[in-house]
Amino acid sequence: MDLVDTLALAVYSVTILLGLPANILALYIFYRRACARLTPNLIYMINLCLSDLAFVLILPLKILEVVPPGWSPTSFLCPLYSLAHFGTLYASTCFLTAVSAGRYLGAAFPIRYQLYKKPLYSGLVCVAIWTVVAFHGILLLILETSLGANATLFMGNGSACYQEFSPEQLALLAPVRLELSVALFFLPLAIMVFCYASCIHVLIKSRLHEQKKRRAVRLAVATLSVFVFCFGPYNLSHVVGYARGEDVWWRRVALLPSACNAFLDPLIFYFLSSGLGARTPGFYSQIWEGSSG
Repeated sequence: MDLVDTLALAVYSVTILLGLPANILALYIFYRRACARLTPNLIYMINLCLSDLAFVLILPLKILEVVPPGWSPTSFLCPLYSLAHFGTLYASTCFLTAVSAGRYLGAAFPIRYQLYKKPLYSGLVCVAIWTVVAFHGILLLILETSLGANATLFMGNGSACYQEFSPEQLALLAPVRLELSVALFFLPLAIMVFCYASCIHVLIKSRLHEQKKRRAVRLAVATLSVFVFCFGPYNLSHVVGYARGEDVWWRRVALLPSACNAFLDPLIFYFLSSGLGARTPGFYSQIWEGSSG
């Protein structure tokens, strides 16, 4: 194994060891809360946990890719495997964005939001998110059998999916990657920045204790920082690769932080919904506490 494969093995192993129990526990907690009172943000968080859990369950296949002699998926399984892997990854970005939007609406329009804060609407949003993610995944599957592409287009020239592409393959793949990054990362990132900045602005103007205000700011910054750290490098590689017309060498390394999101999400939302909301009243809890959003 080379250095990147060794690093990937370490990251994927840690993600499985931490992400599997963390997401199962988080899913159980959110389910218990939903049984008592189903709220929009709980629906988003349950879907986020399911997405992260599915991502973790697929990681053993990624480990098989990097452990000698290396697992080589068939030309039929490769696009399906990639659809599940990258689909769950981008679904997480969308559900994190939905949670931030729910908190913003609760902070900026507390009365009006109460009138429209119905689980049915959140359920429809979740269906829309899964539909958008599936659409982008299916687009890659269509490219497998159309536009003159051969059956092993996304196998690359190596043994693993999405590696070592020819110039002709990159000419077809680079625009799709760019669209994925814009629609499912940079746009959600812009929405999250706006939502959390607005929430912080509302909280700072409130009469809350200064210590609680600072804690809210730290949590908002932590959420955005983890989002950028986990998904930023990989999606930036799409932009750079499209601009330079090549498959950047550091793309494999940039993909690794995205796996860490699967165990960082439960940690963040534990502090947001349990550690913080339980100790804060009314308006403050409504903004930050997941089961009230």
